[in-house]
Amino acid sequence: MPESSHLVDLVHARIDEFLTERHSILVSISPDLDPIATFSRRFLSGGKRFRALFCYWGWQAVHGRSDGFDPFGSDDDGDADPAGVVSVAAALECFHAAALVHDDIIDHSDTRRGAPSAHREFGALHRDAGWDGDADAFGEAAAILAGDLLLGWADDLIQAGTAVAGDPAHAAAARSEFQRMRAEVTAGQYLDILEEQAWRSQPESQLRARAERVIVYKSARYSIEAPLRIGAALAGADPAQLAALSAFGLPLGIAYQLRDDLLGVYGDPATTGKPSGDDLREGKRTVLVAVARERLAPGQRRLLDELLGDPGLDAAQITMLQQTLRDCGAVDEVEELITSRVAEAVDALQGAPLSRAARTELTALAETVARRDS
Repeated sequence: MPESSHLVDLVHARIDEFLTERHSILVSISPDLDPIATFSRRFLSGGKRFRALFCYWGWQAVHGRSDGFDPFGSDDDGDADPAGVVSVAAALECFHAAALVHDDIIDHSDTRRGAPSAHREFGALHRDAGWDGDADAFGEAAAILAGDLLLGWADDLIQAGTAVAGDPAHAAAARSEFQRMRAEVTAGQYLDILEEQAWRSQPESQLRARAERVIVYKSARYSIEAPLRIGAALAGADPAQLAALSAFGLPLGIAYQLRDDLLGVYGDPATTGKPSGDDLREGKRTVLVAVARERLAPGQRRLLDELLGDPGLDAAQITMLQQTLRDCGAVDEVEELITSRVAEAVDALQGAPLSRAARTELTALAETVARRDS
């Protein structure tokens, strides 16, 4: 059974092998496609690989379980061939890359992982070459197509991984879970941009619930619960095992995104790869903002609403908003929510019909994803 670090190496190698094949196909069409292939390789070389890890441990939670389940027993199938799940895990990383490319276009983000975002990179290509037309428009169009290509490649990797699953029913179940995830994250992305534009037309009493809905569909299920279920389905999970993984994955996914919301306001650019306070300039209507609005006096709330979403916010205004969110107690409340969700997730593993190794590793991963700084 690969350790998590070895699993990351296997996924990286599978992505590299896959992109080498696709690079050859692209440049055989035209050498002009080399920038898209080169960007894809660079973009997929980074990241924390959380989705790949959760996919693998969902698979191992089922594949590594003793036949006569004993929550304190050993795992007697821990050396099963992981080739199929490695390709499926690589597919999730490819899908995630596509989602980030499109998300950065929607949010007008200049950077990603400490480098220019895709549309900025392709815009610079146009500008440096001195081509006709609008460089920014070309950059956005090229990035949309690059993201679409990554989406298609994710499907290719899913097909390759499930083809070696052994049991057609297990393969079909994994593909169904993937398809559901794909629909949910797209729906969640729409709900996210809807909240940025339509929040004033909603009752004040519903704003936190609507922000929580975005978390569930845009991030929580897609980041942790869905990868767990996809891996488990590939291994032939029964309903009780899928339910146990969901009971762990959904609250942890919520904690994961709540941490992301805090990092979007307070993260160190040197660590996150994005400017400090980026979510404030983008006007993200997060749970953090919803909690703050519930706590702030009317005048402070009006000022927050006025400034949030202004792309021209300067450093002093960002600092003032950061302090406002902290002073009203919103940050502390979100930290408490993270702690309670992590505890809920870890409690769900107790006595769950999953392999001992997976329960141990998932418990450790729960703290890692909830306490990260990038």
